[in-house]
Amino acid sequence: MQHLAHPSPFPTGNQFLQQKFDKASYDLHKRKVKSAVSTINTTPPKTYGHLDLKLKKQKLEEERTLRIQQENNMLMEKISHIMRTTGGVDNRNNYDKKSLGKEKRQLESLRITEENQMILFRLSQCRPHYNVRSWHDDWLKTLKLMDSIAHYPRGRAKMQKGQGKPDKGSSCWDKGQKINTDATTHSPASNNTNATTTSGEMK
Repeated sequence: MQHLAHPSPFPTGNQFLQQKFDKASYDLHKRKVKSAVSTINTTPPKTYGHLDLKLKKQKLEEERTLRIQQENNMLMEKISHIMRTTGGVDNRNNYDKKSLGKEKRQLESLRITEENQMILFRLSQCRPHYNVRSWHDDWLKTLKLMDSIAHYPRGRAKMQKGQGKPDKGSSCWDKGQKINTDATTHSPASNNTNATTTSGEMK
């Protein structure tokens, strides 16, 4: 009686056979759907052991744990020693300060001292290249030349103010005396002597 209740979408002469055909096609469709393979891979990715189990991290953790355990043991030993004894402080430092560049600085200082001594020795042994006596003779010659080419005698105005008009006979003697006086006052040697005398008086 099921074939009578089966509505056929197409016109048919035998509903019983049409029901069997429809059921067979439906079963075939279900088998195809069940055995169908997807075109897109939706499976989870493959897992690797070295990604799940990180041996390097595990080793570092073990080393850290071991170091902490060692430090704890050392601390426990110190505490037990303090409890067994009266305790004390270990703040004494008998380390001698050392400089890495001390020898190099000493050698450099010794080299500089030797060079300075050599320079001082050369300076002490050096002789002057200037002759003060020749300078003085040249200055006297210069004064004579200045007096010979001058239109008026040098220092005549001062002599007129102090003594009036000088005599003709004493003019030559005054002139020679004046040249010697000017030579001694204006020469470099006399300047050095005056400077030395002045410094001695200041002392």
